[in-house]
Amino acid sequence: RLNLDLKNRVREHVLDNCKSNDWKIESLTAEFVNLEFLRLINVGLISISNLPKLPKLKKFVLSENRIFGGLNMFAEKLPNLTHLNLSGKKLKDISTLEPLKKLECLKSLDLFNCEVINLNDYQEGVFKLLPQLTCLDTYDPEDQEAPDSDAQVDGVDKEEEDEEGEDEKDEENEDGEEEELDEEEDEDEDKNLDLIKMKMDEDEDEDEEEEESGKGENRKRDTDDEEDG
Repeated sequence: RLNLDLKNRVREHVLDNCKSNDWKIESLTAEFVNLEFLRLINVGLISISNLPKLPKLKKFVLSENRIFGGLNMFAEKLPNLTHLNLSGKKLKDISTLEPLKKLECLKSLDLFNCEVINLNDYQEGVFKLLPQLTCLDTYDPEDQEAPDSDAQVDGVDKEEEDEEGEDEKDEENEDGEEEELDEEEDEDEDKNLDLIKMKMDEDEDEDEEEEESGKGENRKRDTDDEEDG
Protein backbone atom coordinates (compact mmCIF):
# COMPACT_ATOMS: atom_id res chain seq x y z
CA ARG A 1 0.00 0.00 0.00
CA LEU A 2 1.14 3.51 -0.77
CA ASN A 3 1.67 5.86 2.13
CA LEU A 4 0.02 9.27 2.22
CA ASP A 5 3.05 11.15 0.94
CA LEU A 6 3.35 8.93 -2.14
CA LYS A 7 -0.38 9.11 -2.85
CA ASN A 8 -0.12 12.89 -2.88
CA ARG A 9 2.49 12.65 -5.64
CA VAL A 10 0.63 10.24 -7.94
CA ARG A 11 -0.69 11.82 -11.13
CA GLU A 12 -1.69 8.69 -13.07
CA HIS A 13 -3.44 5.59 -11.73
CA VAL A 14 -4.36 2.49 -13.78
CA LEU A 15 -6.57 -0.11 -12.09
CA ASP A 16 -7.89 -2.17 -15.00
CA ASN A 17 -9.64 -5.44 -14.04
CA CYS A 18 -9.38 -4.58 -10.34
CA LYS A 19 -12.82 -5.72 -9.18
CA SER A 20 -14.84 -3.36 -7.05
CA ASN A 21 -16.34 -4.25 -3.69
CA ASP A 22 -19.76 -2.68 -3.08
CA TRP A 23 -18.99 -0.30 -5.97
CA LYS A 24 -15.77 0.75 -4.25
CA ILE A 25 -12.15 0.36 -5.34
CA GLU A 26 -10.10 -0.23 -2.20
CA SER A 27 -6.89 1.14 -3.69
CA LEU A 28 -8.58 4.35 -4.83
CA THR A 29 -9.11 6.91 -2.06
CA ALA A 30 -9.55 10.66 -1.66
CA GLU A 31 -5.90 10.85 -0.63
CA PHE A 32 -4.94 10.90 -4.34
CA VAL A 33 -5.49 14.66 -4.33
CA ASN A 34 -3.20 15.36 -7.33
CA LEU A 35 -4.47 12.56 -9.55
CA GLU A 36 -4.99 13.73 -13.15
CA PHE A 37 -5.47 10.50 -15.07
CA LEU A 38 -7.52 7.48 -13.92
CA ARG A 39 -8.31 4.28 -15.83
CA LEU A 40 -10.84 1.76 -14.50
CA ILE A 41 -11.50 -0.64 -17.39
CA ASN A 42 -13.69 -3.64 -16.53
CA VAL A 43 -13.77 -3.23 -12.75
CA GLY A 44 -17.45 -4.13 -12.32
CA LEU A 45 -18.78 -0.67 -11.44
CA ILE A 46 -22.47 0.07 -11.94
CA SER A 47 -22.32 3.51 -10.29
CA ILE A 48 -19.68 6.10 -9.43
CA SER A 49 -21.50 7.21 -6.29
CA ASN A 50 -18.85 5.62 -4.04
CA LEU A 51 -15.84 6.95 -5.89
CA PRO A 52 -13.82 9.57 -3.94
CA LYS A 53 -13.82 13.22 -4.93
CA LEU A 54 -10.82 13.89 -7.17
CA PRO A 55 -10.74 17.65 -7.83
CA LYS A 56 -7.71 17.61 -10.17
CA LEU A 57 -8.71 14.64 -12.31
CA LYS A 58 -8.74 15.55 -16.01
CA LYS A 59 -9.04 12.21 -17.80
CA PHE A 60 -11.22 9.31 -16.76
CA VAL A 61 -11.44 6.03 -18.70
CA LEU A 62 -14.41 4.03 -17.43
CA SER A 63 -15.04 1.67 -20.35
CA GLU A 64 -16.37 -1.88 -20.12
CA ASN A 65 -18.36 -1.29 -16.93
CA ARG A 66 -22.10 -1.64 -16.39
CA ILE A 67 -22.89 1.95 -15.48
CA PHE A 68 -26.28 2.90 -16.88
CA GLY A 69 -27.16 6.03 -14.92
CA GLY A 70 -26.06 8.26 -12.06
CA LEU A 71 -24.03 10.51 -14.34
CA ASN A 72 -25.01 13.49 -12.19
CA MET A 73 -22.26 12.44 -9.76
CA PHE A 74 -19.49 13.29 -12.22
CA ALA A 75 -19.76 17.06 -11.75
CA GLU A 76 -19.77 16.69 -7.99
CA LYS A 77 -16.81 14.32 -7.71
CA LEU A 78 -14.77 15.25 -10.79
CA PRO A 79 -15.43 18.97 -11.40
CA ASN A 80 -12.39 19.59 -13.64
CA LEU A 81 -12.78 16.59 -15.94
CA THR A 82 -11.80 17.30 -19.57
CA HIS A 83 -11.80 13.79 -21.13
CA LEU A 84 -14.31 11.05 -20.36
CA ASN A 85 -14.48 7.57 -21.86
CA LEU A 86 -17.75 5.70 -21.25
CA SER A 87 -17.33 3.09 -23.98
CA GLY A 88 -19.42 -0.07 -23.65
CA LYS A 89 -22.04 1.41 -21.30
CA LYS A 90 -25.75 0.64 -21.39
CA LEU A 91 -26.66 4.16 -22.48
CA LYS A 92 -29.72 4.11 -24.72
CA ASP A 93 -30.89 7.72 -24.86
CA ILE A 94 -29.04 10.97 -25.53
CA SER A 95 -30.99 12.58 -22.69
CA THR A 96 -29.17 10.24 -20.28
CA LEU A 97 -26.07 12.37 -20.91
CA GLU A 98 -27.72 15.62 -19.78
CA PRO A 99 -26.03 15.61 -16.31
CA LEU A 100 -22.68 15.99 -18.11
CA LYS A 101 -23.70 19.59 -18.93
CA LYS A 102 -22.41 20.49 -15.48
CA LEU A 103 -18.90 19.42 -16.49
CA GLU A 104 -17.96 22.81 -17.89
CA CYS A 105 -14.37 21.75 -18.69
CA LEU A 106 -15.35 18.61 -20.59
CA LYS A 107 -13.85 18.67 -24.09
CA SER A 108 -13.78 15.02 -25.19
CA LEU A 109 -16.35 12.23 -24.77
CA ASP A 110 -16.03 8.63 -26.01
CA LEU A 111 -19.17 6.49 -26.29
CA PHE A 112 -17.93 3.62 -28.49
CA ASN A 113 -20.07 0.49 -28.32
CA CYS A 114 -22.85 2.25 -26.41
CA GLU A 115 -26.39 1.65 -27.68
CA VAL A 116 -26.95 5.38 -28.02
CA ILE A 117 -24.60 5.61 -31.02
CA ASN A 118 -27.18 3.73 -33.13
CA LEU A 119 -29.70 6.59 -32.87
CA ASN A 120 -30.37 8.84 -35.83
CA ASP A 121 -28.47 12.14 -35.68
CA TYR A 122 -26.54 10.79 -32.70
CA GLN A 123 -23.53 13.06 -33.12
CA GLU A 124 -25.55 16.18 -33.83
CA GLY A 125 -27.77 15.49 -30.83
CA VAL A 126 -24.85 15.00 -28.41
CA PHE A 127 -23.02 18.14 -29.56
CA LYS A 128 -26.24 20.11 -29.22
CA LEU A 129 -26.86 18.74 -25.72
CA LEU A 130 -23.24 19.26 -24.62
CA PRO A 131 -22.02 22.42 -26.42
CA GLN A 132 -18.76 22.48 -24.43
CA LEU A 133 -17.57 19.37 -26.30
CA THR A 134 -14.97 19.71 -29.07
CA CYS A 135 -14.54 15.97 -29.62
CA LEU A 136 -17.03 13.07 -29.68
CA ASP A 137 -15.68 9.59 -30.43
CA THR A 138 -12.50 11.27 -31.84
CA TYR A 139 -14.55 13.51 -34.20
CA ASP A 140 -15.31 17.23 -33.97
CA PRO A 141 -18.73 18.87 -34.61
CA GLU A 142 -17.87 19.12 -38.33
CA ASP A 143 -17.45 15.32 -38.46
CA GLN A 144 -13.71 15.74 -38.96
CA GLU A 145 -11.16 13.79 -36.94
CA ALA A 146 -10.27 15.94 -33.96
CA PRO A 147 -6.60 17.01 -33.99
CA ASP A 148 -6.09 16.15 -30.33
CA SER A 149 -7.84 12.78 -30.39
CA ASP A 150 -4.56 10.83 -30.48
CA ALA A 151 -2.37 13.26 -28.57
CA GLN A 152 -4.57 13.26 -25.47
CA VAL A 153 -5.66 9.66 -24.98
CA ASP A 154 -3.39 8.54 -22.16
CA GLY A 155 -1.48 10.27 -19.43
CA VAL A 156 -0.26 13.83 -19.57
CA ASP A 157 -1.45 16.16 -22.34
CA LYS A 158 0.87 16.81 -25.24
CA GLU A 159 0.64 20.50 -24.29
CA GLU A 160 1.93 19.68 -20.83
CA GLU A 161 4.74 17.60 -22.38
CA ASP A 162 5.61 20.57 -24.60
CA GLU A 163 5.64 22.85 -21.56
CA GLU A 164 7.93 20.42 -19.77
CA GLY A 165 10.16 20.33 -22.86
CA GLU A 166 10.26 24.12 -22.91
CA ASP A 167 11.15 24.16 -19.23
CA GLU A 168 14.00 21.75 -19.93
CA LYS A 169 15.19 23.96 -22.80
CA ASP A 170 15.03 27.01 -20.52
CA GLU A 171 17.10 25.16 -17.95
CA GLU A 172 19.61 24.18 -20.65
CA ASN A 173 19.79 27.79 -21.84
CA GLU A 174 20.30 28.97 -18.28
CA ASP A 175 23.04 26.38 -17.81
CA GLY A 176 24.64 27.51 -21.08
CA GLU A 177 24.49 31.15 -20.00
CA GLU A 178 26.02 30.25 -16.65
CA GLU A 179 28.81 28.35 -18.42
CA GLU A 180 29.47 31.35 -20.67
CA LEU A 181 29.59 33.63 -17.64
CA ASP A 182 31.96 31.22 -15.92
CA GLU A 183 34.17 31.18 -19.01
CA GLU A 184 34.16 34.98 -19.15
CA GLU A 185 35.01 35.16 -15.46
CA ASP A 186 37.85 32.68 -16.01
CA GLU A 187 39.14 34.78 -18.90
CA ASP A 188 38.98 37.93 -16.76
CA GLU A 189 40.82 36.15 -13.97
CA ASP A 190 43.49 34.99 -16.44
CA LYS A 191 43.87 38.55 -17.74
CA ASN A 192 44.17 39.90 -14.21
CA LEU A 193 46.78 37.25 -13.38
CA ASP A 194 48.71 38.17 -16.51
CA LEU A 195 48.60 41.85 -15.59
CA ILE A 196 49.76 41.08 -12.05
CA LYS A 197 52.58 38.91 -13.40
CA MET A 198 53.65 41.63 -15.84
CA LYS A 199 53.63 44.19 -13.01
CA MET A 200 55.70 41.89 -10.85
CA ASP A 201 58.16 41.35 -13.69
CA GLU A 202 58.43 45.09 -14.22
CA ASP A 203 59.05 45.64 -10.52
CA GLU A 204 61.72 42.96 -10.52
CA ASP A 205 63.40 44.59 -13.56
CA GLU A 206 63.33 47.96 -11.81
CA ASP A 207 64.83 46.42 -8.67
CA GLU A 208 67.58 44.80 -10.73
CA GLU A 209 68.30 48.09 -12.51
CA GLU A 210 68.48 49.94 -9.19
CA GLU A 211 70.73 47.25 -7.79
CA GLU A 212 73.06 47.43 -10.81
CA SER A 213 73.02 51.20 -10.59
CA GLY A 214 73.98 51.02 -6.91
CA LYS A 215 76.81 48.63 -7.66
CA GLY A 216 78.11 50.98 -10.37
CA GLU A 217 78.14 53.90 -7.98
CA ASN A 218 79.98 51.87 -5.37
CA ARG A 219 82.61 50.87 -7.92
CA LYS A 220 83.07 54.51 -8.95
CA ARG A 221 83.53 55.55 -5.35
CA ASP A 222 86.19 52.84 -4.81
CA THR A 223 88.03 54.03 -7.91
CA ASP A 224 87.97 57.63 -6.73
CA ASP A 225 89.25 56.61 -3.29
CA GLU A 226 92.13 54.70 -4.84
CA GLU A 227 93.13 57.71 -6.96
CA ASP A 228 93.02 60.02 -3.94
CA GLY A 229 95.17 57.60 -1.99
